[in-house]
Amino acid sequence: MVKAVDIAEFLEQGTSIIDVRSPGEFAHGHIPGAHSMPLFSNEERAVVGTLYKQQGRDVAMLEGLRIVGPKLAVMVEQAKALAPDGRIRVHCWRGGERSGSVAWLLDKAGFAEVITLRKGYKAFRNHVLAAFDAPLELRVLGGYTGTGKTETLGHLRDLGEQVIDLEGLAHHKGSSFGAIGEEAQPTTEHFENRLWSELIKLDRTRPVWVEDESQLIGRCKIPQALHDRMRSSTLYFAEMSQADRADRLVVDYGKYPAEQLAEAMKRIEKRVGPQHCKTALAALAEGDLRTVAIIALTYYDKTYAFGLDKREKERVVRMPLQSGGHAELAKSLCDLAVRRSVVRG
Repeated sequence: MVKAVDIAEFLEQGTSIIDVRSPGEFAHGHIPGAHSMPLFSNEERAVVGTLYKQQGRDVAMLEGLRIVGPKLAVMVEQAKALAPDGRIRVHCWRGGERSGSVAWLLDKAGFAEVITLRKGYKAFRNHVLAAFDAPLELRVLGGYTGTGKTETLGHLRDLGEQVIDLEGLAHHKGSSFGAIGEEAQPTTEHFENRLWSELIKLDRTRPVWVEDESQLIGRCKIPQALHDRMRSSTLYFAEMSQADRADRLVVDYGKYPAEQLAEAMKRIEKRVGPQHCKTALAALAEGDLRTVAIIALTYYDKTYAFGLDKREKERVVRMPLQSGGHAELAKSLCDLAVRRSVVRG
């Protein structure tokens, strides 16, 4: 049985999803958890699309059949491996020829239920973007570079708090050095998809902790509505001395190749200043990572302080890091946030 449904019902199903768009389309963005099973390669899709525009649907359809024919048995085998119970979801870009053809094939191959998505991946994208406008109470954790904000978020999660790790979703730690040691970044589109997949797991009646970020995390852009909400929320600013932060950065980044650290420093040469950059590169060549860290922090501290000055003063709560470290900081953040909520209530 083949059944076409709207996006809400499509997402409610618990069966595997196969995305029959081209590999390039899938890489640009896809439903988290979906499996790529392209009907056409990138090049084949281009050929069929050109024929459609130049010679019409019938000619394009025949060429598509010639291309797809040898692949059909393999597609059925792959789909059965994903869905041994014979129930599966299928989508393409607009819910048209590609998903319809594969759904027909799987139905004929004996699948019990094949669900297709009306309006395809385009409908999913509209659904994702609409989710960012929904109300959400945020608690924003800030602090200068090297403060250990990601570690603190982990402790908050351990305490039962709701947390979204924006940098983890973006595969980037937010500075010129932020891509070092990370996987390749997703596109902004797929970053939004991944962010949506985290948002739908949340209890929206409870607050959510996020790290303070500029709108761009590497090349991934935080949705405007969410970033505006971050900027208007209370900022819990963790305070840690520059010396301690430099020590932390040496540990965090010292394991990476010096060449990568040098390239990251060169990218901010104009903003750090040519002489400071030269000094940092010389220190790096000598293995003096702490001097490199101090020079980088001096620049990033000024940049963060500039943004901090634009915040409403009454919405900035400073939290010195105590002897108990980041685990104790997380507990203090929870307690203080609760007390502030009670006072506002």
